[in-house]
Amino acid sequence: MKKFFKVFFYITAAVYPVLIFTFLVVLKLPVRILSLCVIALAFAAFLSATGKKRNTEERAALDWKPLLSSALFLAAGLFCFFTNQSIFLKLYSVVISATFLCVFGITLFLPPNIIFRFATLQDKSIKGSLAEKRIDSYCRKVTVAWCVFFICNGSISAFTAFCASDEVWSVYNGGISYVLMGLMFAVEFIVRKQVNKKMPQVYTISKFKADSRPDDYVLCYEDTWSKGIYKTWRDFLADTAKMRAFINSSPFQEWILHCGDYWYFLCTFVALLQCRKTVLLTQNVTSEFIAEIKKPGVGFLTDQRVPDSSYIPDIIEKAAALSEERIRTVPVIDSDETKILMYTSGSTGKPKAVPQRMTEFEQDNAFVISKWGDEFLKRKLVTTVSQHHIYGFLFGISLPFACGVPFRRTRVEFPEEFEKLGDESYMIIAVPAFLKRTVEIEEKLDMKNPFIFTSGGVLLPEVAKKTDEVFGFWPVEVYGSTETSGIAYRQSKNGPEWTPFDNAKIRKGDDGCLVIVSPYIKDPAGFATADLVDVLVDGRFVMKGRSDSIVKIEEKRISMTEVENRLLQSGLVEDAKVVAMEDIRQYLAAAVVLNADGRKKFDGAQKLTINRYFHDYLMQFFENVVIPKKWRFVGSLPCDMQGKKHKEEIIALFAKPEKEKIDE
Repeated sequence: MKKFFKVFFYITAAVYPVLIFTFLVVLKLPVRILSLCVIALAFAAFLSATGKKRNTEERAALDWKPLLSSALFLAAGLFCFFTNQSIFLKLYSVVISATFLCVFGITLFLPPNIIFRFATLQDKSIKGSLAEKRIDSYCRKVTVAWCVFFICNGSISAFTAFCASDEVWSVYNGGISYVLMGLMFAVEFIVRKQVNKKMPQVYTISKFKADSRPDDYVLCYEDTWSKGIYKTWRDFLADTAKMRAFINSSPFQEWILHCGDYWYFLCTFVALLQCRKTVLLTQNVTSEFIAEIKKPGVGFLTDQRVPDSSYIPDIIEKAAALSEERIRTVPVIDSDETKILMYTSGSTGKPKAVPQRMTEFEQDNAFVISKWGDEFLKRKLVTTVSQHHIYGFLFGISLPFACGVPFRRTRVEFPEEFEKLGDESYMIIAVPAFLKRTVEIEEKLDMKNPFIFTSGGVLLPEVAKKTDEVFGFWPVEVYGSTETSGIAYRQSKNGPEWTPFDNAKIRKGDDGCLVIVSPYIKDPAGFATADLVDVLVDGRFVMKGRSDSIVKIEEKRISMTEVENRLLQSGLVEDAKVVAMEDIRQYLAAAVVLNADGRKKFDGAQKLTINRYFHDYLMQFFENVVIPKKWRFVGSLPCDMQGKKHKEEIIALFAKPEKEKIDE
């Protein structure tokens, strides 16, 4: 019965103006009798919305539209019955337009707008997509257009109700207004199709097809964008097909991949995944290291002249011409089945292989795209980070490919290279150590609206501030690791707090360290880091150093990170690393890089004098027993390509003979 009332109500509401005209003009039914019919219609609407529900879900989802129409019909019927005036029956169309105007209009001030809400209900993939902001902007314009329509339609309906004959009122409200509404839908549909063609699309490494982008779409450029030397989508399909042919002709299931050239890396990496091979990514190509991981049955692809390897440039340049069909045949990549081993130094300094999949990589990219996708689309990309590192791979290869953002073919290796990048707006992917080197030698770079991401180490606030002065942008820091991928982000000008990624849940473990649960971590219990944190009420957190930086010296607990920070606060130190040493007893040792003021202050000074100065300085904050007993003053601290300082390399500094004077 409920369905009958619902169908009856919707049909009646649609032909309401025609019914009113028929009863009033053709059948000349008295107004009060007609008003009773309208009241009966109100009860039908009420019954369609409040009929017996079969389950709790249906009870929770009350149909509000029939209830609203029921109230309107009831009000119109009662007014007509008591006043004996038909005008109230004619104002139904005006009230409907006014109601829709209010509903649509309110969402313009209380976003998201109603059209965007409809769109996301229909297509769940819009949320978090690269085009989300553009779709929201378009939907807002459509919402405004409908508001204008409701104003015009309501105004004409009111005019026909008060000033026109019943025939004119019936023709407009029962026919013309529906035609105009249909035209609105038709025009919007046509416009939407055109707009969709211009919307940015994401094509991930595991989801792209041969026709995902136009053949002349630029993916990669050399040196600077204005130089005009590009690699296109067609080049990508062709070079990937050549690498695929070579890989398929080889017997190896596992391949070491190392490329300094980002273009060769992309084409070879994709070809390996398409051939369903296991990819071993390593930054280290020394013969000793390669000998450790290149077991029998493991191939080696590189763009360097390394013994017992396959040279990628020769493979591509000397490959036989392929047919168009082979070039455009793109094998499917199952992201869940991809096997990638990413070699990392880890927190101990000892290399280890961390298994990865494209599934997690692309989930990581999805969050970055949802938050900063528009910033990427406005720029060309350059990076100072190796693509063999998870941060460099995600931000320098996987993400720009997915967004269609042209990336530079080679890594920025020297700070002076930034001086050439004033021709375009660039997205800069960097590590803190490289930014620090750059701002030390550059005063002011003439760059157009740059955007900077940094990760892989600690970016000191003073270096971030100097980066803003030199580049014109305060870097966005990303916190993460090879094991966890991206976890949180911050801009230190807004404070030291880190904001977790939307899909990362964090908590403070019993040992005071950060524990992360995210889609990238297979263990449901999460991943326990060695980073000490305080978790704030709003879900953000503050880093307090690493648990492995806490040592006991003669029963005194001391944070080596705290000692480092105190040295940096002296105003004389540019960088410092404190390590725990042990012979007869355990003690601390500090490797220090003096800044310009420090070098000036201690120019010509004996090392014993410098040692005594910093000993006395630290005595303001610590007990004598925990102050470093050995000191090394060096020109720079040893670090890897990502700017990380490893304990073993710092300890090795103290094996060298002491110098009487500081290093220049």
